[in-house]
Amino acid sequence: MKPYYEDDRVQIYCGDMRDIAPELDRVQTILTDPPYGISYVHGAGGGSAAASTRFAGVSIYGDDDEFDPGGLLHFENIIMWGANHYANRLPNSGGWLVWDKRGGMASNDQSDCELAWTNVMKTARLKTQIWNGMITPGEQRGKRRLHPTQKPVELMQWCLSFVEDPGVILDPFMGSGTTLLAAKLEGRRAIGIEKNREYCDIAVERLRQRVLF
Repeated sequence: MKPYYEDDRVQIYCGDMRDIAPELDRVQTILTDPPYGISYVHGAGGGSAAASTRFAGVSIYGDDDEFDPGGLLHFENIIMWGANHYANRLPNSGGWLVWDKRGGMASNDQSDCELAWTNVMKTARLKTQIWNGMITPGEQRGKRRLHPTQKPVELMQWCLSFVEDPGVILDPFMGSGTTLLAAKLEGRRAIGIEKNREYCDIAVERLRQRVLF
């Protein structure tokens, strides 16, 4: 297989993870935010979310098929976001990560928090990081979103802090490349897989900008 992009820390493959992931024999850790299989369309129900984002009416690529995590459960370390949507297809675990996106702010038509299932711990941990459109502080302030379900780089760095020895990290649903950026900032090696060529190009640009910075 030839990578779509490669540098000293990361590789990107453009294609279906079901074809590519089985060929990757050096991966120890899965860190990903997969499509949940809920046919989600951002802002489709109207309200403030529909009026405040350029992704209003945009569906999530691959989210119209039921997500089966079974093909990823053999990896040593696993952290998967959105697992409350497919928890019945996961082993029991006391290890959950909770991302509080509000920080005490009033609820709107989006979730107040997001949940990640993991097999790397036996406790639940909470991180508060406001991620709410135009009033989002920190890394995203003044920047446009690149993906309708984009996660903060800092959040993915936090996830990696719970893995004692992550080895090579794989995000089989890479999106705009946030996991790869987080891994690179932590001095880790990472591989991303993404079906959508447009998002592969966005991830490549983000990684190149980070290298230049």
